[in-house]
Amino acid sequence: MLKNLLGLLLLSSVVFAKITNTPATIEFIEKTPMKIIDIRTEKEWKRNGVIHGAYLITFFDENYGYDSKKFLEELDQIVDKDEQFAIICNTSSRTKLISNFLGNKHDYDVVNLTGGMRELQKEGFRVEYYEPHKKRLYIKKIKEDSTQDNNSSK
Repeated sequence: MLKNLLGLLLLSSVVFAKITNTPATIEFIEKTPMKIIDIRTEKEWKRNGVIHGAYLITFFDENYGYDSKKFLEELDQIVDKDEQFAIICNTSSRTKLISNFLGNKHDYDVVNLTGGMRELQKEGFRVEYYEPHKKRLYIKKIKEDSTQDNNSSK
């Protein structure tokens, strides 16, 4: 009886997880209406380029350290909790871990782009050069909006 109950609990956690694995293809990138979060490091963005319009939020640093609280705070500024979004890294090894973390532990509806940037570039995907000043534009906009809200309430 206990084995059956544990099996049911394990199965339900997989069934209710909001994680989808989808190959990283040019067609997906060009046609998807969902936001794409690029979790690679700044060094990788500089070296290999970025997807036009992708949101750049590093999860792991160069030494594989991480600050999950900071990552989640930045992610919450970009996506709504019930909004489906995609994540990408270089080969999808990191996004596999992070999509499980986001979907199972934090109830996000996440699409893991398998194969990552490496597969996209093998297909001939044209990346955009990384421009550091563009990385935080969305955060600046959110801060400006909240400042205006605070000023208008005075």
